[in-house]
Amino acid sequence: MAGVAFSFYNFSALVDLNIGMAFRLNENRSESFTILFCDFTGIPQETIDLNLPSLLRTSDSIVHYEHYYFFVMPYTDRYGTGIVKRMIEESFASAIPSCAVCYPSNGETSLELFEALHVEAKKMHRIDLDCLYSALNKEP
Repeated sequence: MAGVAFSFYNFSALVDLNIGMAFRLNENRSESFTILFCDFTGIPQETIDLNLPSLLRTSDSIVHYEHYYFFVMPYTDRYGTGIVKRMIEESFASAIPSCAVCYPSNGETSLELFEALHVEAKKMHRIDLDCLYSALNKEP
């Protein structure tokens, strides 16, 4: 599979790792990585497993919780994320509810990024991502 799968309960540590690498390697503080959220509700797991490998790079990370998928994409800005989102929708021949946040423009810690993603999902799709708080071992 292109893209490396991580446990949902390691999601916060994965984001912290990406923050550390971005901070170390990117002095100009541009959008160093993006977290893309996609809701695959109603799409069979076999279809997801069949289509995702061709859409992601080996440097991308995949975390999923039930039918919610989160992609951590290093060196990907909002423009690049838009391209990935279009590729996902074309591959699944369906509009996929999604939203994205970028480091550091939307937050400089995993908590700030998760909160921003939660707000975006709620505002754009009325999706409640309280599950993100369990990845931080915190209650909403």
